[in-house]
Amino acid sequence: MGSIFSINISCDALFSCCLDCTAKQVTFTSELEDNLDVLQIELQKLIETRSDVMRRITIAEQQQMIRTDQVQGWLTRVQAVEAEVDELLKLKSQEIERLCFGGFCSKNCMSSYKFGKKVVKKLKVVSVLKGEGGNFQVLAERAPCPLVDERPIEPTVGLESTFDQVWRCLMEEKVGIIGIYGMGGVGKTTLLTQINNKFIQMQYDFDVVIWIVVSKDLQLEKIQETIGKKIGLVDDQSWKNKSFEEKAIEILKCLRKKKFVLLLDDIWELVDLTEIGVPQLPSFETASKVVFTTRFIDVCGQMGAHEKFEVKCLTDGEARKLFHKKVGSEVLNSHADIPKLAETLINECGGLPLALITIGRAMACMKTPQEWEYAIEVLRTSASKFTGMEKVYSRLKFSYDSLPNDTIRSCLLYCCLYPEDYSISKTDLIDCWIGEGFLNEYDGSRARNQGYYIIGVLLHTCLLEDVCLLEEEKSDDYIKMHDVIRDMMLWIACENSKIEEDEKEKLLVCAGAGLTKAPEVEKWARVRQVSLMENQIKYFSETPTCPHLLTLFLNSNRLQSITSDFFNFMPSLRVLNLSKNLSLFELPSGISKLVSLQHLDLSKTNIKRLPKELEALSNLKCLNLENTYSLSTIPRHLIKKLSALRILRLFKCNFLIESDDSQFFVEELCCLEHLNVLTISLKNSKDLQQLLRSQNLQTSTQSLCLKRFYDSKSLTVSSLAEMKNLDRLHLYECCDLEELTIDCKWKVQSIHDSHIFYNLHTVDIYSCFKLRDLTWLALAPNLKRLRILFSHMEEIISVGKIGEVSEMMGIAQPFEKLEFLELRYLRKLKCIYWNPLPFQQLKEIRISDCPELKQLPLNSDSAKERKNIVIVGEKSWWKKLQWEDQATENAFLPCFESIDDDSETEFDSEAELEEECEEAEDENDFK
Repeated sequence: MGSIFSINISCDALFSCCLDCTAKQVTFTSELEDNLDVLQIELQKLIETRSDVMRRITIAEQQQMIRTDQVQGWLTRVQAVEAEVDELLKLKSQEIERLCFGGFCSKNCMSSYKFGKKVVKKLKVVSVLKGEGGNFQVLAERAPCPLVDERPIEPTVGLESTFDQVWRCLMEEKVGIIGIYGMGGVGKTTLLTQINNKFIQMQYDFDVVIWIVVSKDLQLEKIQETIGKKIGLVDDQSWKNKSFEEKAIEILKCLRKKKFVLLLDDIWELVDLTEIGVPQLPSFETASKVVFTTRFIDVCGQMGAHEKFEVKCLTDGEARKLFHKKVGSEVLNSHADIPKLAETLINECGGLPLALITIGRAMACMKTPQEWEYAIEVLRTSASKFTGMEKVYSRLKFSYDSLPNDTIRSCLLYCCLYPEDYSISKTDLIDCWIGEGFLNEYDGSRARNQGYYIIGVLLHTCLLEDVCLLEEEKSDDYIKMHDVIRDMMLWIACENSKIEEDEKEKLLVCAGAGLTKAPEVEKWARVRQVSLMENQIKYFSETPTCPHLLTLFLNSNRLQSITSDFFNFMPSLRVLNLSKNLSLFELPSGISKLVSLQHLDLSKTNIKRLPKELEALSNLKCLNLENTYSLSTIPRHLIKKLSALRILRLFKCNFLIESDDSQFFVEELCCLEHLNVLTISLKNSKDLQQLLRSQNLQTSTQSLCLKRFYDSKSLTVSSLAEMKNLDRLHLYECCDLEELTIDCKWKVQSIHDSHIFYNLHTVDIYSCFKLRDLTWLALAPNLKRLRILFSHMEEIISVGKIGEVSEMMGIAQPFEKLEFLELRYLRKLKCIYWNPLPFQQLKEIRISDCPELKQLPLNSDSAKERKNIVIVGEKSWWKKLQWEDQATENAFLPCFESIDDDSETEFDSEAELEEECEEAEDENDFK
């Protein structure tokens, strides 16, 4: 019974199950069409829900957020279900038709059942997805900041070397802060961008690289916010409510745990990083870095940069490559004349990338020589009107506007009176500034110190450039203004629309323009400054009327004469420069009309006499008569009547060498109470002693030339050392002079005097045949240039004398600051110095006709970091040189530049040497 009952129960259950199954099949089949309609409606609702979700996601992603994984998974599932439902809906008509015409066929019934089951299943899935889509609380979250944000950059030219130096420094642990400086538009930001993007290209163990543009308008709060955002602190809800100091503490806590690189672009002043919250660097815990760009080298010091790198203008080859890239080969090859014209435009840019790019782009569609010639003319005569250049000037003008005061701005503007690429003597420039009244003080050294301070400011802001000129006639320090900066200055002074209309014509600058005639006098009427220097003008046939004229540069022309009435209508003129007019033999009496004149430069002219009418120039503060080799007459009492003189330059003035009145003239100098700068040539010891008896003249003397000095066999160094400000000393044709002695009593008194020849930087010894040595030069620690020509001395620093000098004066080694050494026609010279010297500043050595000089005071240590040193001499002399070791010879071999042995003249007698001496001096003087 049990088994039968069990079988009965099983049969009932099976029947019930089959009944349910059949019911479901019937349901799946009978309600198929309705379910399909519902599925289509539900799918549409799901799509609408997805659209709502996507709209919210799009808004979030525009705010730099990223969708959550949960949402992304839901969107993926919705997409899959949508495709599956679309496929079912495509089969809808087939299954309905099968149900209607063959529904009781077992085969059709099974197919419809399966299809209906799929529809019900997808309907449930769609419903679930639709519900999930409406319940999302968070769709997107703020994305974590990447290690580095890539910045757009064009292919660069000429930055490779500087980049490599900065990058190597960036990898050194001991360096925490790196400064990159240079003039505006030179490529500092481009270099910093290269550094930023390098971290993307290569894997380094820094946690984060932060880029911040600082700019002129320094806002520490913005810098702090940028850092906070990059390191994820801004996401904290409490961040906005925190004070500046509290945010700094949070940043400090976070950055101390990270190895970071902070890139600060375009700094104009000190940015106090600790105030923002940046840890002090270098930190050996994290080895983090700060790299910044600035236009001012001073900022590198203020920021505490451990290393600084200057981004310089491009070389000629680099400039050509960049310009050609911007113009394009199609244009450059469109006419045979265009490449040559392109060179002219490239030169006008002076290697400044910003200008090269701007001008190159402007020329990229110009395929005729006429268009290029016109562009050159526009750039030379009115550069601001060249396409894009006004934007260049506006960008550079920020540096000008940021100068500390109007005085410094006026001094900078003054430099545009000089021609393009002109090397400006710092001494001459400061003399002019004093004459113009730009500097505050005339008395003592304060005005000159202020002038050098201003030059320093302009150099540090990269608005002026230092120039190294080692030639014997260029013993002063020089600067120059970049061509594009000069054009920008002229634009500011003459064309900038923001200045007052009556100020627009204050400059007339035609310097270095190749003029043979002066501009029409009508153009002079409203001007305040005229520069016609470096032209070919011979005459002024008209008399200009220019009541506002303050400055007149006529130097370096071919002036033969000046009419007496030329100066009649220049009552305000303060600075007049007539120097380097070799055909000018006299001054007109009408110069007396220049009653406001404060600066008169007659140097390197052939004027034979000073007119008595100069007495009328009672306001004259600077008179330059240097290198006036024909000047034979200065009326007695004239100099004494120029009582306002502060600066008097008489170095290599022929009058003091040839005149019998030299003694009376020195007496007149003693009457100049305000004199604080004197350069002078003297011919005998009496005149020298008379000058030294005046405390004022002794202190004022900066340059001294002792020529001939026939009455002396020896000269005590102590007498020259009394001139505390002596910076240049020339001994010319002192044929009887045998030695410069060091007085023992004076030595004892001066042991602790750190100012013995402290300012002396240039020494020139010419035709002093009997002079035995120059051991006293060990007393000149800052000597930069030394020239010795035509002498029979056997050693420059005497082995026997240097020990005594070193012991008494506490001197270590001579020539520590020497930059230029020239030795010529020293037939008996055997030794410069018996031991090798470091020569830390040496740039050039020139040796000729010194056959006994077999060894230079150099060793391998002297060559360290001296890659740019040049040694010039005859091949035959070079081959016979003896070196301390092979390493030294190998180090200096690339430095040698040969001169033709046949170009050097052999002299058999002292008389021939003296004759050559006279000829050489005349050639130099009138070069």
